[in-house]
Amino acid sequence: MAVTLVFVLVAGGAAGVLLPGLVRDAAGRPAAAGDDPATAAARRLGERMAGQLERQATALLGGDRSGFLAIAEPAARPALTRRYAGLRALRVTVWRPAAAGLPTGDDGHPGQWRLPVTVGYCFLVPSCRPAAVEFGTRWRLVGAEPRLVAVEESRAKPAGARPWELGDLAVAVGKRAVVATTPALRGKLPGLLAEAEAAAAVADLYAVTGRPPDRYLVFYAGRTEWQRWYGGGRPKWTAGYAVGVGGGHHDVVLNAASLSPGGTGELLRHELTHAASLPDGGYSDRSSWWLVEGLAEYAGSDGQPVGRYEGLAEVRRLVHGGWNGRLDSLAPADDAADDRVGGAYGVGYLAVRHLVDRYGEQRVRDFFRAVVHERKPLDDAAEAILGDSWPALHDDCVGYVRAVAG
Repeated sequence: MAVTLVFVLVAGGAAGVLLPGLVRDAAGRPAAAGDDPATAAARRLGERMAGQLERQATALLGGDRSGFLAIAEPAARPALTRRYAGLRALRVTVWRPAAAGLPTGDDGHPGQWRLPVTVGYCFLVPSCRPAAVEFGTRWRLVGAEPRLVAVEESRAKPAGARPWELGDLAVAVGKRAVVATTPALRGKLPGLLAEAEAAAAVADLYAVTGRPPDRYLVFYAGRTEWQRWYGGGRPKWTAGYAVGVGGGHHDVVLNAASLSPGGTGELLRHELTHAASLPDGGYSDRSSWWLVEGLAEYAGSDGQPVGRYEGLAEVRRLVHGGWNGRLDSLAPADDAADDRVGGAYGVGYLAVRHLVDRYGEQRVRDFFRAVVHERKPLDDAAEAILGDSWPALHDDCVGYVRAVAG
């Protein structure tokens, strides 16, 4: 499946109405009166392009492949056919595009026009808060009619190009999770979906704002896809990640080449917990890395005894290998050795485990929300939620880690 798609989406599957003579600017405001002739002409052209995209969106949501392809030049149709199949397989329910500017001439393609487009979209759930993607489109005029020549993949940070923009997909749909992969890995889908459904039941418990995701969307990446999906470029030690795509949604990606036998369930619990617990825009404060990853590791361990945690050997090597004893400096570098990474995740897990043992899961979730979502200083959050001084509590957590490490 594939899909860089385009177009104009419509909430709940109903196409929006574009009033004749009305085009909105990049901020969504109506066109200003008194435009100069060139701007007015660009607005009129943009309106015709928007009308084409609206027709295409209506076809997409209505399951009309011929209508979906009808606005495109023949050379663009093979790629669009794959994209249509991808979005339909993922059960697109909302596709709400808007021009992110006016059309401009394309110096690299004489006789063509460029139009940036932002789309809000949902899968499966018509009433969801739409995720968002931005991409470029290219057009040429056939008489007075704009014809779609190409749709470019999204390069916007932090998400980059979605898997449905880049190639064919095979998809399996469950009650709480949707799993997609390449056709070559299709045989993995039944097992992946079963594990994702089980992991979703755990991750739902860590929706710290009280509202679990509508669905968990999981992409299982082969070697090539791992380098391309969502822009690639992840640290070499990464086996999976959750990436924010807007609307409170975080897509999850697993690296097929990095998964150990029997490790898929734990990794899914970890990453789906990120999808359930992280704020819309993720988090940027590396000093709280231990808390974010520690909560996900705690969920991934699924209640097993501390002594059975697989990363204890790496924790021992880190603790006895010169760790400075600070949780806020625990985040590993992108080029860190595997032992250093495993030890850092393990220390985060043990610190959160100790907090849970001392205060209970609900108060720890409240503490997480205060620090990660509300961005309260640790001192303030610890006093307000846990009733203790953070410096003393930090040292208590570190003491527990050192005691477990031996």
